[in-house]
Amino acid sequence: MPDSVVIAGSLAQKPMQGGHTWQFLQYILGFKRLGWDVLFVDRLEPGMCVDDRGRPVSFGDSVNLRYFNTVMRCFGLEDDYALIYNGGEHIAGQSRAQILNHTRKAAFLLNVMGYLADEEILAAARRRVFLDTDPGYGQMWHELGLARIFEGYEAYVTIAENIGRPECDIPTCGIDWITWRQPVVLDQWPSATCELRELFTSIGSWRGPYGPIEYGGRTYGLRAHEFRKFAGLPRLSARHFEAALDIDAAEVDDLRLLRENHWSLSDPRVVARDPWAYRDYVRGSMAEFMVARNMYVDSKCGWFSERSICYLASGRPVLAQDTGIRHLLPTGEGLVTFATLEEAVAGVEEFYRNYNRHARAARDLAEAYFDSDKVLTNLLAKLDAGSPPRRESGP
Repeated sequence: MPDSVVIAGSLAQKPMQGGHTWQFLQYILGFKRLGWDVLFVDRLEPGMCVDDRGRPVSFGDSVNLRYFNTVMRCFGLEDDYALIYNGGEHIAGQSRAQILNHTRKAAFLLNVMGYLADEEILAAARRRVFLDTDPGYGQMWHELGLARIFEGYEAYVTIAENIGRPECDIPTCGIDWITWRQPVVLDQWPSATCELRELFTSIGSWRGPYGPIEYGGRTYGLRAHEFRKFAGLPRLSARHFEAALDIDAAEVDDLRLLRENHWSLSDPRVVARDPWAYRDYVRGSMAEFMVARNMYVDSKCGWFSERSICYLASGRPVLAQDTGIRHLLPTGEGLVTFATLEEAVAGVEEFYRNYNRHARAARDLAEAYFDSDKVLTNLLAKLDAGSPPRRESGP
């Protein structure tokens, strides 16, 4: 049996969200490219199961299960997953006995944001690794005594590359964090040759799953708090911008602000309804305009979006709000950062003046800094998990 890994995460909880789906596919497909045997473990609770219109239904009738099974099958992962419902009342994919057997043999279990809480499975793992993909929240909750999600692991990995540095406000919680960049499977995201629309696009949630946090005498807020600062960009630059935002219709003032500043708004449940639609939307864009959550901006943690990485891989330049990444990644070609509205306007014009150069540089950045082969091999080295097995051949 080749070296194996168990990856635990929350794909099924968010059906019809292609970008969220890709976050996990990059890990699963990336490890498989390296020749690793992968088991992806997910869970659903009764209150999470809905139909296409968001109404509560049984597990068997849920869009969650249908979407999850479709994704696994279409990416050739039908033998590589387990979806646990209500603590094991139902399990789709591998049985509990198979899950436990695989977990005992795996080099490690990678638990994304500690989502898997099944004590029997966690206890079966030879090594448990916590992967922090929403930096700041768990650490501040821990320090405030609101949550203890870091207990019971042998290693801790975060995408907050600045954690532990003087400029970063996120507490370490006494943990020796391994810093890491998120991967992109380049053969799944080839440089785009399709016709592009002359649009800067943004994909994301207006508020996100977590509320503001009071910590250290400061309030760390949401993407909405940052996006409002840059709402005037389409009007000031006289260029076309489209936002696929998960924003509630009750956000009347914010919707008016966006429309008055010439934003086109699209429904992410349509343009990013599955991993294929999401990929087409990214590849059909001219560039990304990326606004980060206030948590990432004010903490200066060095967070960089997995969405932005997909744009770069597609040869689509990224205009990204600075989260402390300027000293971490080459900026100026393919990736341009901004901290003010004036800098954002200048970045837009720079892309228009030298678009082909920025498009080529975007792909070059993805290949140099985010290629799953390199990034995952680097993670294995940092975890001292041994050399990866023989790599699968790929296009």
